[in-house]
Amino acid sequence: QVQLVESGGGLVQPGGSLRLSCVASGSIFEINAMGWYRQAPGKERELVAIIPSAGITVYADSVKGRFFISRDSAKNTVYLQMNSLKPEDTAVYYCTCGRVSFDYWGQGTQVTVSS
Repeated sequence: QVQLVESGGGLVQPGGSLRLSCVASGSIFEINAMGWYRQAPGKERELVAIIPSAGITVYADSVKGRFFISRDSAKNTVYLQMNSLKPEDTAVYYCTCGRVSFDYWGQGTQVTVSS
C-alpha cells in the first residue's frame, strides 16, 4: 500500500504560479510512474502530466509549455510547477502513482485561479 499526500494548492491570480508537491510513503516498491490529474466542477477527472521512472514525460495539451512535472526519487516526491495559470486551470489536483498502473491516489488539493 502507498499513501500520497498533496500540498501547495491555494488561490492565485491569473498569470501567477504555484508549485504542487506530493510525498509518497508506505510500500515504495509499488511506485513506478507518478503523475497528476485534475477534476474541475462538473467535469471528469483528466490527465495533467505523467513522469515515469524512465522514459518521456507526458503533458496534456492544455498545460503543455506552462506546467512542468519533476520528481525526486530519493524523497519519493513528485512536483508540478504551474506557470501562467488561467481560470480554466481551477480544479482539484490529484497525485497518483503505481507500478504497472495508477493504483494509488491522494486526496487532492484545491487550486483556484481567480482575480
